[in-house]
Amino acid sequence: MSTLEEAPAFCEPAYGDRSLGDLVPAVAAALHNPLGTPPTGLLLPDASSYVVFLIDGLGLELLQRYGHSAPYLSSLVAGGQTATAGVPSTTSTSLTSLGTGLTPGGHGLIGFTTRIPGSDHLLNALVWDTDVDPLEWQPHPTAFSRLQAAGVRVSVVNKREFDGSGLTIAAHRGADYVGVDRVGERIAAVLASSKERPSLTYVYDGDLDWTGHRWGVASTQWLQQLSMIDHEAEQLREALPADRRLVVVADHGMVDVPADRRVDIAHDDDLRSGVALVGGEARFRHLYCRGGAVPDVVATWRATLGEDAEVLTRAEAIGRGWFGPVDPSVLPRIGDVVVACRGDFAVMSTEGFPYETRLVGMHGSLTPAEMLIPVLID
Repeated sequence: MSTLEEAPAFCEPAYGDRSLGDLVPAVAAALHNPLGTPPTGLLLPDASSYVVFLIDGLGLELLQRYGHSAPYLSSLVAGGQTATAGVPSTTSTSLTSLGTGLTPGGHGLIGFTTRIPGSDHLLNALVWDTDVDPLEWQPHPTAFSRLQAAGVRVSVVNKREFDGSGLTIAAHRGADYVGVDRVGERIAAVLASSKERPSLTYVYDGDLDWTGHRWGVASTQWLQQLSMIDHEAEQLREALPADRRLVVVADHGMVDVPADRRVDIAHDDDLRSGVALVGGEARFRHLYCRGGAVPDVVATWRATLGEDAEVLTRAEAIGRGWFGPVDPSVLPRIGDVVVACRGDFAVMSTEGFPYETRLVGMHGSLTPAEMLIPVLID
């Protein structure tokens, strides 16, 4: 596995060392309530109360590039640490890694959309599907539940609409859920939850990610939203007593994808040949192939996309360690072929995902802009 210091064209996930899934075990150690997992490369100062604030879409490279719009968060970069998202670098995968402490291949949420084994349907991990039991899809105890059982008060502060959702059950069950919809509610809820000793309070904000998808990370809208998030984080820190630690992290970064850097499967007969179902998202595709078609699909996609994407069989991607150790039940959820985009390229599928044409910012692949995330401590 490549290290972060080697700065590869693709940034390999640092599972077991400095990945998002290693954060809660690191917090547990800092609370003197270890989860029984090996030590990670994320070292946090001892405290009896921790607040983890996850800003959806705030990759490290974006924070470094646009730090003038986030003076508070930027001031923490020098004293912070660098971690990676998992693969794919997408919200559902990352939030489950954080809440469970597992790799994507272990918890099984290995994409924004993935095939439901034995069917020709996709599970959208954000919207979920009432026919899919999240306890069966992700059966392992979460890190949150294990900490709670060990006597640490664990709270999730998030929007009311997410309470009881499939993703919340799969990723964050076992914690006390506090539903909030406004910034003031969020800060008040965090203050109340973090009074407990020992405690871990997890709080989420998804507005920056939404703005990046809609307008792009170089847009005025995104920069204004970054400034608002920065102010919220600073307000939160000022409201918290000095003995409560604040850790600010992200689930992934984002890249803007120009119109001329997109290929649409719907308009390419060769790319559709042999493919029964298309999953994932535009920066990281899962291709589920018809019987015996995998070699031809790999050859065609490699020839067509060239240097714009890495096209691997399922076995090759697993061999690279992209998903970490893979549970046998998770294997059929991974595409027979996976396609990870390089640079600012994207593979669209307007037949299955027409809304993607309206997106400017995207994520999911293994570029440093998407994979590297800040771990800021205050």
